[in-house]
Amino acid sequence: MNHVYKITRSCKYFTRCSSNITNALADSTIFSLSSGYGKCGVSVIRVSGPRTSHALQTLVVTKEIIDKGLVLWFPAPASFTGEDSCEFQVHGSLAVVAAMLDALGKVPGLRPATAGEFTKRAFYGGKIDLTEVEGLADLIHAETEAQRKQAMLQSTGALSRVYDNWRKRLIRCAAHLEAYIDFAEEENIEDDVVLQLTKELRLIITEITVHLNDQRQGEMLRNGVRTAIVGAPNVGKSSFLNMICQREIAIVTPIAGTTRDIIESTHNFGGYPVVFADTAGLRKHTKDVVELEGISRAKECLQNSDLILLLTDARELLQNISTNEQSAQNYQSTYLQQLDLDANKLVGKRIQLIANKIDLLSSAELQKLTQIDNVLTITSKQPSADVAQPFLAHFEKLLCELCGQPTAEHPRITHARYRQQLERCIEHIQIFLNEYAPDIFPDTAISAQKLRNALKCIERITGHVSSDDILDVVFKDFCIGK
Repeated sequence: MNHVYKITRSCKYFTRCSSNITNALADSTIFSLSSGYGKCGVSVIRVSGPRTSHALQTLVVTKEIIDKGLVLWFPAPASFTGEDSCEFQVHGSLAVVAAMLDALGKVPGLRPATAGEFTKRAFYGGKIDLTEVEGLADLIHAETEAQRKQAMLQSTGALSRVYDNWRKRLIRCAAHLEAYIDFAEEENIEDDVVLQLTKELRLIITEITVHLNDQRQGEMLRNGVRTAIVGAPNVGKSSFLNMICQREIAIVTPIAGTTRDIIESTHNFGGYPVVFADTAGLRKHTKDVVELEGISRAKECLQNSDLILLLTDARELLQNISTNEQSAQNYQSTYLQQLDLDANKLVGKRIQLIANKIDLLSSAELQKLTQIDNVLTITSKQPSADVAQPFLAHFEKLLCELCGQPTAEHPRITHARYRQQLERCIEHIQIFLNEYAPDIFPDTAISAQKLRNALKCIERITGHVSSDDILDVVFKDFCIGK
């Protein structure tokens, strides 16, 4: 039933697309290698369009055998693109693939596909909406297990169902309001129709606000948790990066201020993508021009990060807390304030205090350090499994808290443009609610336009409102065979 609905819904949208696009889709048949390039056991070559059947018949009756393989036939509309489609599964040698592509290129009416054109046809054919297209793109580029789960949920319609629900309800509200405007005096239209739709609109605002209040979990999971490693010079930041990534990424020397520029490295921790950034040591007083530039870049990196790992010397931390009777939280706040950072850019950021060089502590000092709340302990210099494993477990738990667990019941916002359009949707609804007051005789027709604007915001997310700029961005990262 859901499949039938999608086709019906898309037909209305399909008629609104430009005639140039629909005619090009209707008249051309495309082909491409859909599996990866290079030698492999099996390669898949995909064909889609009105002349697919002719292409299939042409290749299977050729006198010269190119290869022995498997052919799959997908008649319209029960295919990925909604058109007649087929797949040739042949041996994956470069010669066989080249011969197949050459043979298909000689069939009249066939041409090579452009990047993302199969998926674009599925979109214009109403098989998938724009959120599912972007979910499919994310699935292709997923590098971790958590990214795969989130992308899979989106590509199979988890976000689409949420947004389409709001879209239908906004359409209903707009229809009721316009019916009230046109027929209230002539027909038997309920007097409370406006009251009911305003209640519905406030409920929609509440639901969208909850959806927006996700701490950017979906976007962090999609793009990677930007993690800044910061601290004073010679506190062991570069050694920490090398330790946690298990390879020599950054130069380590006993000289303070070795790191001058930002060193980035992306890694997978427990299925969560992390983009580490090793930064220059932060201190207020230095006359070194290069170091000053490094500190400036470190501060910018810190303010643009999702997670801040604040490294400190374990001995210095213990001494400071004991002398000033501070908590770890107070120590952390005081340290960051001394660096002349923009406090507003740190609001809401997760900051984790890490005490490094615990190998230099006595047993009594280590015992005291472990009793301090909200402090992780580590030694970056030849860490033992007893020290490294607990730290890594805590770090993975921290990433899980930041990114959350993708679920079909509560899909996350994965793209900044979704967030922007949802915020604008709320603004338009709120303007309507603030302006529309029947007791002061407003211009109801103008107020109704606010609801139509709110609806367009949702439709820009799902692709019901065509925008070439958005489509160009969405499809630019697809490979040729997809």
